[in-house]
Amino acid sequence: MAQEQAASPQVELEDIEVTAGAEELEALRAERDEMRDKFMRVLAEAENSRKRVERDRKEAEMYGSTRLARDLLPVFDNLTRALQSIPEETRAASSALIEGVELTLRELTNVMTKHGVSPISPAVGDVFDPQLHQAMFEAALPGTKAGQIIQVMTEGFLLHDRLLRPAQVGVSSNTQ
Repeated sequence: MAQEQAASPQVELEDIEVTAGAEELEALRAERDEMRDKFMRVLAEAENSRKRVERDRKEAEMYGSTRLARDLLPVFDNLTRALQSIPEETRAASSALIEGVELTLRELTNVMTKHGVSPISPAVGDVFDPQLHQAMFEAALPGTKAGQIIQVMTEGFLLHDRLLRPAQVGVSSNTQ
């Protein structure tokens, strides 16, 4: 009986050590799982940041010249108006000057196209598109349908797929 009593505290001590070891092991597993979860979250956030930076870089590359392109549009408009305002009688006498202005306009157009700027050139009779056109006025014009373009004041422009400036147009308001 004395042996049983002596063995009993030893067994209890081993049980306590095993239980404590199991609890410690469980705590370490929980800490490991928590660290793995944090690691995976940080890894995912790093990947998202990399993708966001890449997307922002591409967007800056494509659309970073928006302000410059907008500032060049009045130059295009003025050269176009200059060519349109020359009367037929003076074209022969000023052919060299006119050719120079035409070449300058062509070069400006080529540079703009090279950098992703494309014109929106509606024609009279086209259907008004509020995504690309700005209605400057409405008028009832016989022989037209409502929503048809009846006059084009200025061309519009896109920078890649973004609108730089809508084409300014007059629209028919006929209700027929």
